[in-house]
Amino acid sequence: MAVRKTKFGSFVVGEMPEGCRLCVRGAKLVLFLTGLCRLSCFYCPLSSLRRGKDVVYANERPIRSSRELLEEAELMDALGTGITGGDPSLRFRRLLRYLRVLKEELGPGHHVHLYCTELSRERLRRLKEEGLDEIRFHAWSPEPVRRAVEVGLNTGVELPSLPGSFRTLTRLLKDLEEVGCSFVNLNELEFSETNSQELRRRGFRLKSDTSVAVKGSEELALRVLEWASENTELDLHYCPSRLKDGVQLRNRLKRRARRVARPYEALTPEGLLVKGVITGIPRERLEGERRRLRRKYGIPPELISVNGRRGRLETSPEIAEELSEVEEGLRFFWVESYPTFEGMEVTVIPLPLRSSAGRER
Repeated sequence: MAVRKTKFGSFVVGEMPEGCRLCVRGAKLVLFLTGLCRLSCFYCPLSSLRRGKDVVYANERPIRSSRELLEEAELMDALGTGITGGDPSLRFRRLLRYLRVLKEELGPGHHVHLYCTELSRERLRRLKEEGLDEIRFHAWSPEPVRRAVEVGLNTGVELPSLPGSFRTLTRLLKDLEEVGCSFVNLNELEFSETNSQELRRRGFRLKSDTSVAVKGSEELALRVLEWASENTELDLHYCPSRLKDGVQLRNRLKRRARRVARPYEALTPEGLLVKGVITGIPRERLEGERRRLRRKYGIPPELISVNGRRGRLETSPEIAEELSEVEEGLRFFWVESYPTFEGMEVTVIPLPLRSSAGRER
């Protein structure tokens, strides 16, 4: 088997796992089941908001119920779910509950893969009975894989590509092949706010000024893939840092944006939403101001709305620009935001106002 580059920019020997196929399309919901973990991996990239905290997120949305999980799955038209952490196995009843809900409500074809560190045979059997499609161990040993293979689960290993670990990884690949492992994923090692100090202490450096990836990580991964193509029958997949943000995240944002965009919001090629925003209005007068603008300028009702949470009116970019030329005493902007639950705004552009300090209304 030869190493080949995929159309998504990753590299593969053999076949890409089904979970990865859906992930790069942006079709996988990310279910963060808990930030708890027994391990203390120096390269763990989890943010301080999640690491060590027993919190649950569906994509970027904090959730407390199965209903909220299913809402998020519907909003992004999810074809599958990746359950991650922390170590989801530390909240096993929660894991079973959500796995059961996903399979019962979204159908057996909804592909679910799980990341974890180690599980007993009994728990592995429970997961198989509930319909888990794929399990991925974060393990530098073949033993967790052996148990999962014995109960009939499609089993793989997912690890960071640590520069200097060539011999360790190639020995592990041979051991994994012997116990029946189906695939191995290598991820480009990345700096984060929480692991940067430890990575630097061990001599790792950024590959460039414009990337969070570690220098030498990609080279090591490709070297391992070349070795594996000649020495094993395992399926291997290398996922570079640039794929996660440039392809996977963008595709997931696009899927959600198409479902949540209001009639006045425009979708960018990056999957962001652009709208017009009107501020400078007391909260108690927002609805009245909306009615006034509608009547005065003939704005269709679906093209201007009240955002009570942010205390503003929202409309199309074009309408906001036109109003900014004729309306005094209000402030107008173009706003670009993520189509996620919290709707983080990444660009705010003031629109030109005809000079006014405000007028009596």
